Amino acid sequence: MKQSLIALLLLASQVTFAQGAPAGKSAKAPAPAAQKPAEPEFDPSRLPFTPDSVQQVIQHHKGKIRECYEDTMASKSKKVEGKLMTSFVITDQGLVRDARVMKKGTTLKDSGLHDCVVAVLTSMSFPKPPDGKDHPIEYPFNLTAIE
Repeated sequence: MKQSLIALLLLASQVTFAQGAPAGKSAKAPAPAAQKPAEPEFDPSRLPFTPDSVQQVIQHHKGKIRECYEDTMASKSKKVEGKLMTSFVITDQGLVRDARVMKKGTTLKDSGLHDCVVAVLTSMSFPKPPDGKDHPIEYPFNLTAIE
């Protein structure tokens, strides 16, 4: 029996899973007229620079972090879970500089996973800080695999 592992990021938020069609109902796709309009693209530059907006940006990118974790899990013969403590600087322009996985507080010791997470962090854009200063951030990612 092939086991499938699903990575969950526990980022101080609840994860909702899509459910199938209700019992007794057809799982047909809705007619084009019934489709809801596309959501506007996520634009962090429209947010104020607050702890909540930093969390919001990270939440928006959690799928990419999950992909890093799942790719790592696919190459392992056993379940690997733990914590990545990251640090990075949000520049005065809202860009990420000096992203890294910290040794202290990190229990997942896979360099490929670390490199992937650093690449995702570096690609993020945040709201510009109104004070025009750089802001250091430390952020934990708790990565858990479930069968």
